[in-house]
Amino acid sequence: MEQRILSTEPLKHLFDTVNSSLAASIQPAPEPTSFRVLSDAERDRSMHECLTHWNPGQDVWVYGYGSLIWRPEFDYLEQRQALLRGYHRSLCLWSRINRGTPEQPGLVFGLDAGGSCRGMAFRIAGHQVPDVFDALWRREMPSGAYTPRWLPCRTNTGNIQALTFVMNRNTDAYVPRMPLEQLIDVINAAHGINGPCIEYVLETAEALKRSEIQDKRLQSLVDALESRSIGSFPLCAV
Repeated sequence: MEQRILSTEPLKHLFDTVNSSLAASIQPAPEPTSFRVLSDAERDRSMHECLTHWNPGQDVWVYGYGSLIWRPEFDYLEQRQALLRGYHRSLCLWSRINRGTPEQPGLVFGLDAGGSCRGMAFRIAGHQVPDVFDALWRREMPSGAYTPRWLPCRTNTGNIQALTFVMNRNTDAYVPRMPLEQLIDVINAAHGINGPCIEYVLETAEALKRSEIQDKRLQSLVDALESRSIGSFPLCAV
């Protein structure tokens, strides 16, 4: 009798899913009174520190993994799909301005430690760097929840060094893991100065599709948001 060798991959996926589910726990939102924005001086200092080794007039690359992909809000000379190793895209940041409020925070993407992330890199003309970076810091660094870093990225036409905004785990804005049910509730309820949190998540997923970037966990979350059929969705954090 012919014996069939069954793949262990589905079983492995089940165990991975269960382990992720057990690791996730309800995440309390930060106290509204704990939120503060950086002063203009603090924000400018952060930006200038990041540009310490920049030669004026030199083009620079900026790495986008969330809304920068579909709403960069700056001119650029070139864009490339780029792979960043050592970090992964995650809804790990409480948003209390752009997609939520201090009283009802939303969630936005950050680059959390571990794994890898495919995104888009944008080349900024050297003469535009000061103005672009000033606007970028106002957008991405209102509270200092990100840490700006120059990191190597791989593209199809060569390696580049790009400015990236990675998650600062030492702030109360950091969300390590969140159960799916809470994740969906937060995304559906929150609304900030840039619009609803759910719009941000769905727009990012669509932008990744258009850029031919696969993010299976994000797409699974989108499916759950659209159907609200939590029982059919793996209970793992995104």
